[in-house]
Order: sequence, then C-alpha cells, then structure tokens
Amino acid sequence: LQTFRARLGIVPQAPFLFSGTIRDNIRYARPDATDAEIQELADSVGEGEWLETLPDGLDSDVGERGARLSMGQRQLVSLLRVMIQNPAIFILDEATASIDPFTEMQIQEAIDLILQKSTSILIAHRLSTVQSADRIIVLKEGAIIEQGSHDSLMEQNGHYVELYNTYFRHQSLSYIEGARDILKAETAE
Repeated sequence: LQTFRARLGIVPQAPFLFSGTIRDNIRYARPDATDAEIQELADSVGEGEWLETLPDGLDSDVGERGARLSMGQRQLVSLLRVMIQNPAIFILDEATASIDPFTEMQIQEAIDLILQKSTSILIAHRLSTVQSADRIIVLKEGAIIEQGSHDSLMEQNGHYVELYNTYFRHQSLSYIEGARDILKAETAE
C-alpha cells in the first residue's frame, strides 16, 4: 500500500499547506529534493513570475494553512509539491477552481507539464483544464454518457457541446476575442 501511494500524486481542490516556507511545502513530498531542483521546478511555471510577487520568493512564509498566500498561489505550491514527487499517476481535483485568470494560466502550464510526463486524471469543470486531455469522459448523474477528445466531442454535438455552450464558451479566449470583434462591428455601424 505504501509503494502504491508513493506512485500516486493528488492535488485537491482545496490545497493544504503546512506552516513554513514555500520551499518547505514543496520539499515535503520529497525530503531529499535539492534547493536547485525546487528552484528549477518553481521557475518552470510561468517562468517563475509568480515568485516575484512574494516577498522572499521560495523562502516566503506561507502562514498557518497557507493563509498568507492567495488561493491560486496555494494551488501552485500544492501542484509543485506533487510535481517534485514525480508520481506515476496524478489526480487533480478541480485544480483551477476559485482562482484568477492569471494564476489559472500558470496552473495550466503546470498541468500541461504533468500531462506530458505521466498518466493523469483531471476532475474539472473548466474548459481550459480539460481541453488538452487525450480523453474526456462526460458524466451525467453518475453515468458515462460520452467520451473522446475535445474535438471529437464537439463533432458529436451531444451533452459536452451543451455544457461547452452553457458554461465553457465564455472561458474561451477565442470566444472572448470573437465577441469583442462582433461588438466593435456593431458599434461601428
């Protein structure tokens, strides 16, 4: 059981951080990780820009349960903690819930890195999180009703498209840009 758990990395919707520094929280998953490894990993997300907003970078104190960090920063630390562990299977439960668009973009970068290196199970409602998955499984009332890639599900024109049009479309950058162009054209007339 211990060996199995060591191969599994879980990032919950509400991340838990321990009192201490960001570096301590990342290292918790792999105590033998060097400072250089942690720095390299932290810099791999958003080119390390997220660290620039913190007073002491990786040595910033997170406070009790991460209270000194935003929800997005807590989620990034939680993701990095699992990434340093390098498990065979990642489970991400709503990793982009309750965060601002800038942090979501950085978390999405981390998720893309995870998807390249391991088997991942993403539980999500946001299009940006599920769109790059190899296979999306659509559940309704606990039953699988559709599955496939984003493109194949869009072609099927089923429940996924319904969800996309109802919830996801407004999150799509291309939709926002298209809406902006339509509004400009209407204003010009």
